[in-house]
Amino acid sequence: MAKFSINDLKDFRNQRVLVRVDYNVPLDENGAITDDKRIKATVPTLDHLVKGGAKVILCSHLDRPKGKRDPKQSLRPVAQRLAEILGRPVAFVDDCIGDKVDKTISIMQPGDIVLLENLRFYAEEEKNDPAFAAKLAQNADLYVNDAFGSAHRAHASTEGAPRIIQKRGGNCVAGLLMEKELAYLGGALSSPARPFVCILGGAKVSDKIAVIEHLLTQADAILIGGAMAYTFLKTQGFGVGKSLVENDKLDLAKSLLDKAKGKKFLLPSDHIQATKPEAGATTRVTDGPSIEDGWCGVDIGPQTIARYNKEIAAARTIVWNGPMGIFEIPEYSKGTFEVAKAVAANKAATSIIGGGDSAKAVKKAGVDKQITFVSTGGGASLEFLEGKELPGVAALSDK
Repeated sequence: MAKFSINDLKDFRNQRVLVRVDYNVPLDENGAITDDKRIKATVPTLDHLVKGGAKVILCSHLDRPKGKRDPKQSLRPVAQRLAEILGRPVAFVDDCIGDKVDKTISIMQPGDIVLLENLRFYAEEEKNDPAFAAKLAQNADLYVNDAFGSAHRAHASTEGAPRIIQKRGGNCVAGLLMEKELAYLGGALSSPARPFVCILGGAKVSDKIAVIEHLLTQADAILIGGAMAYTFLKTQGFGVGKSLVENDKLDLAKSLLDKAKGKKFLLPSDHIQATKPEAGATTRVTDGPSIEDGWCGVDIGPQTIARYNKEIAAARTIVWNGPMGIFEIPEYSKGTFEVAKAVAANKAATSIIGGGDSAKAVKKAGVDKQITFVSTGGGASLEFLEGKELPGVAALSDK
């Protein structure tokens, strides 16, 4: 169902706008931000609101303080970095509810920006506590969610507060980043240009069960890589050596293979096998789908790369979630990087990377700028691909 975005709002001058952002950025041991891409990703939404004269109240979580105040997980460094990026002041309040917040918001002028302290300093945030949600919502006339990476969580800031604001007549809309996420991921699932090719990797079949089941009804081809492939191969009677396998999921893997009969569901036909899954181990290419006893699979092999790249080259919509091997170790990165390059090289296709390790992989491969869209939400994009309605999206106003 289509949701309102900030582009649909005609006039919000002088209105207090509560904006849920995803500023869960990595910090080093000195509290310095090591990667600010999540902060930069919100700039278009903030510029739009500031130019329109809104009073912008930002809220986010950072890491997992488990309901306790921890100075090492404060959002204060984020406020400083955001001010540098925007070239304008960003006030910081060392709480997210209470008198300090109320007083700061009461003196805000149109175009002002304030960032509230880490929502997860309160256990009530993750519990979606109604009283906490009401306190978050009390200073807002409008609500904007620009945190797709947190949209799969029914928390007070993503689900509780917008419901309260909506009930009293306030609009709850998607920010520009959220709008883009919904447009690309939603478009890929509802009306993809065909052939629609989905590439799935990662360690566990269990993490991708619902995704595979849903995509079997949508995709023209599914390409499987990563350690999850070994569980499927063992189900078919191939040797997997010491490879990572979910032995308790063999029956499940068999049922998925049964459902995939008649569909283009591709598994690796060769592998890079190693004596151990570590840097510097002895490696060699397998002769076929089986991995020898005493060895473990660490990447897809050259024959598989060629087969997969042929499917990718013919695609017109590509969705990729999960690496093809242990790409963090250079010796085992070729399969993932070659797939990344093939996706980037297909200029005729809409290519969508589903966040997480896949996003890291395309960046490491140096092709992230050639991808149509890289999602900011690993877990959220995965649940979206499962066909689930995300609580943070469901809470927004319908068109």
